[in-house]
Amino acid sequence: MPSYAASDTSASAEPDLPQRRSRRKEARPGELLDAALTLFVEKGFAATRVEEVAAMAGVSKGTLFLYFPSKEELFKAVVRENLAGRFTEWNEEFERFSGGSAELVRYCMHSWWERIGTTPASGITKLVMSEAGMFPEIAAFYQREVIEPGHDLIRRILQRGVDRGDFRPLPMEYAVYSLIAPMIFLLMWKHSMAPCCPKTAQIDPVGFIDAQVDLLLAGMLAPRTQSTAT
Repeated sequence: MPSYAASDTSASAEPDLPQRRSRRKEARPGELLDAALTLFVEKGFAATRVEEVAAMAGVSKGTLFLYFPSKEELFKAVVRENLAGRFTEWNEEFERFSGGSAELVRYCMHSWWERIGTTPASGITKLVMSEAGMFPEIAAFYQREVIEPGHDLIRRILQRGVDRGDFRPLPMEYAVYSLIAPMIFLLMWKHSMAPCCPKTAQIDPVGFIDAQVDLLLAGMLAPRTQSTAT
């Protein structure tokens, strides 16, 4: 987790204070971020009040502002903690991957769903898409720290396949959306229609992703790799 030190410049706590108090203070940024994520996803950015976040985390509003000077900065910290801050890890994982190109596409889409789609952070995308027009600064931040790095990583995944001769030449500017669009659909479905639909109308994310990958590979694979794709 990034460091979110309180802006309080008072003297350090005395050594004889209970250790649990020290641990509680160190845990506060994470507790505030967890509470903020829950409320932002549940209520949206505009409707969430910092007082609610502080109360859910068990601290005062003043304590929250020691770590995050505004609601906007709190939201940015939530995005960095749950999404933007993970691109270093994901890019390193891409560099280490030794399997085939089709396998990499399938792995990335399933892995992303397991790590993000099944977590509360999956609601951030819907929030941004719903409220971007009202909060252009938030939208610009999300574009810069999530969308652009995400596009770059997907572009590298696809280019790797082209360079290895596994994928046919692709219009990279738009090909990245072929992988992104199904995942955005799943996120929007999860946080809109899914809670309202009967079980017979629910979508199985794993089956959905497998079907989308099969369709994508049918269009991307070079002829010689069509029969050996996994």
